Amino acid sequence: MSVGTPSAAVLLLVTDPGRAEKDLPRILPGRKLRALRREDLKGDDAMSFVRRLRSLGLDELVMLSDDLDSHENLWRLQALGALPLATRRYLLDASGRRLPLSAALFVARDLPALARGLMSGGLALFQVAHRVRHLLRVPRHTPRRATGRRIAYLRSDLWGGVAAGGSVGHVAGTASGLRQAGADLFFISTCTPASIDPERHLVHLVPRDRRYNIGRELPRLAHGLRFTVGAAAVLSREPADLIYHRFDPATCAGVDLSRSLDRPLVLEYNGSEIWVADHWDRPFRRRALFVGLEEANLRHADLIIVVSSVLREELLARGVEAERILVLPNGVDTGRYHPGADGGPVRRRLGIEGRIVVGFIGTFGAWHGAPVLARAASIVLKERPGCRVLFVGDGPERARTEAIVRESGLGDRVLFTGLVPQDEGPAHLAAMDILAAPHVPNPDGTRFFGSPTKLFEYMAMGKSIVASRLEQIGEVLEDGRTGILVPPADDASLAHAIVRLIDSPDMRERLGAAARLRALERHTWGANAKALVARLETMGLVRWS
Repeated sequence: MSVGTPSAAVLLLVTDPGRAEKDLPRILPGRKLRALRREDLKGDDAMSFVRRLRSLGLDELVMLSDDLDSHENLWRLQALGALPLATRRYLLDASGRRLPLSAALFVARDLPALARGLMSGGLALFQVAHRVRHLLRVPRHTPRRATGRRIAYLRSDLWGGVAAGGSVGHVAGTASGLRQAGADLFFISTCTPASIDPERHLVHLVPRDRRYNIGRELPRLAHGLRFTVGAAAVLSREPADLIYHRFDPATCAGVDLSRSLDRPLVLEYNGSEIWVADHWDRPFRRRALFVGLEEANLRHADLIIVVSSVLREELLARGVEAERILVLPNGVDTGRYHPGADGGPVRRRLGIEGRIVVGFIGTFGAWHGAPVLARAASIVLKERPGCRVLFVGDGPERARTEAIVRESGLGDRVLFTGLVPQDEGPAHLAAMDILAAPHVPNPDGTRFFGSPTKLFEYMAMGKSIVASRLEQIGEVLEDGRTGILVPPADDASLAHAIVRLIDSPDMRERLGAAARLRALERHTWGANAKALVARLETMGLVRWS
């Protein structure tokens, strides 16, 4: 670049910083760019960070987020932008919206908004606490039986706009399965769920409110109240016979709507968000309130769907009646995930044509075990240097996984695509020969309660699978028949199993065919929907036939 080219530092506060960094020249053309990720800032206190930015002599400071309407602690970014760290400072999101920042704007615009948000948030906190106390006192009501098939699917979480991953597959799969079963299903959601065809499922949006972007908890609690009111307005115009709520730890929207409208409530419970926050995220500051919200949801739901027997046992221990619990492991759309999917374009784009490819797809959660596969890859690639290892997706453990790869000196033999849209998942899986699900046990020694969506997608692809022998994974896969099972968190055993599959094309073909057949027989979303309808009919909650 020529002398005098404007310089800009870009703070990447996005879901997929790798992809965003590649897009920066297009988003911010004509600048000398310096990208800063969250991990680059770890260890800096506030003053050190400010001094570091000021020392760069920037023309622009850009803070890039996925969505300005849903960024946690937006006011802190506005306060940072009030400091004279660059000639121009602004917030930018993926849709191109720009929010200019300055000391004058912080005083005139941002501080008053912060004050209003604090007052509104305090009121919301009081209202939620009052509602929880009420629901924990009153008995569960018996709704009238639904005589129609119109289902309102509530997706109430404030920050649920993810583009790919198990939750996306579950939402889309549940919707398609219920549609196959004859349901007329529509969504009431904070945003349009990924992989949902609006021509098949009407989506009513309850927008976010930027007043509450203060902290991590107040925005979610306030949004839960707003969502309940918005959903009630939708249901007054578009009545539903049954309410299906994907559990949101910050609201009792499903319970409140079920009681006020006298409709049966199905609660989809994928595990305690309090446990998740304690062990995989940040503990809730208002933990007692979130415990109460979780208990109120479980107490008042007419039927609770869980994805594993471990979760069923947890709910039984918490006093939930057995007849109100239905175990439905995750499933797969075998029409989208199938052996005929074309992985050729992906292989050509990544330069892995003619190679044996070991692959992983996921959101790099702490339970996915991606670092275990990275360590196993160093063993595999020493023994079979001609193969390649492909990681698809992004998330919390990606940086750690990439660091392991760098330290192992594996170079370009291990590839990371970053986040890909859910609809591109089958093509990426088709580009792989061996699919890995190296899940790890819970860090506190409790039983693994998950039902990995990727496991069923792997099976439907008709590919050979190596996976951890861990709770439901070890029950779904039959070792030596539909996959190879290895001890969880055991790098050497995982590597040994992968090498076995690399060396045996016949075994890969046999295991893949058997896994595909098992997915067709037992693990489709349509089968899940039939089981759900059958239980609802048995309980007298619906008259479907």
